[in-house]
Amino acid sequence: VAQKWRQVGLKNPKHHPVATMTEQQKHRGPELPLVPVKRQRHELLLRAAGSAPIMLLSGYEGEVYFFKFHPKGSTFASAGFDRLILSWNIYGDCDNTAILKGHSAAVMELHYNTDSSMLFSASTDKTVAVWDSETGKRVKRLKGHTSFVNSCYLASLFALAVTMAVKFWDIWKKAAIQTFWNMYRVLAVTFNDTSDQIISGGIDNDIKVWDLHQNKLMYTMTGHADSVTGLSLSSEGSYLLSSAMDNTVLVWDIWPFAPKERYVKIFQGNVHNFEKNLLRCSWSPDGSKIAGSSADRFVYVWDTTSRRILYKLPGHAGSISEVAFHPD
Repeated sequence: VAQKWRQVGLKNPKHHPVATMTEQQKHRGPELPLVPVKRQRHELLLRAAGSAPIMLLSGYEGEVYFFKFHPKGSTFASAGFDRLILSWNIYGDCDNTAILKGHSAAVMELHYNTDSSMLFSASTDKTVAVWDSETGKRVKRLKGHTSFVNSCYLASLFALAVTMAVKFWDIWKKAAIQTFWNMYRVLAVTFNDTSDQIISGGIDNDIKVWDLHQNKLMYTMTGHADSVTGLSLSSEGSYLLSSAMDNTVLVWDIWPFAPKERYVKIFQGNVHNFEKNLLRCSWSPDGSKIAGSSADRFVYVWDTTSRRILYKLPGHAGSISEVAFHPD
């Protein structure tokens, strides 16, 4: 593992204002929110928001589509076209600690469950895999989708996975207990803060909210002019962030008694291109900033209140699929 998956410091730590945090801060975390983002081809960058990259992680055999921080913030997992899931340390030398094998096609999305004991992966092999996050062993495999699984999400002992339908899975029974059918392919999915509603977006440009108790579509939010590729719920659960192929990132009010027109704000700057990749978006933990991946090789970070672009982070040689803030 050490020979195949190498970590390359981008600058001499003695001369790098951010890299010097390694010895002093690796036990308490960095002071700036970390934003790891995909580097084309087959590499990943770890940086502090607004700064030069701290670390370059290389060794992938294909494009990196997604990564997810461990809830405790000490590690993160990444996956992509090469079918592998890699676990990395955040601090120190960012060592690769594990390689999870089991999917037979590209891995599109990753999520930890609430107590971080399990890692879930959605794949184009039409399955969702459940992994023990400590041992790296696959403990369950959820089958039943008839096409690529583009997205998944977790709540307690239940999982969501999407293709043309949104399937609500009981993890232990390994069975889909509810299915919400959509006329068009679904590309992104999440729960609301109470996990009694499912929020989905796809190639019909709309965002749909489904009620689990009533087993029906509650309402549809329209505003994007092209496919919705990313969804992210704010930490307090009142607002939804969405990114789409119309080159916009929108904020929606999803409180139960919000006005019928739920669209709140629009953020612009990041772009899609002919590759039509699933570009994602993310909230900072305190909700003061949002970030969006982009096909123009930059990471965009906006101020939530003013909608001003705070940072336009360079360093990539191709389209960036995923961006996220460190939980601390």
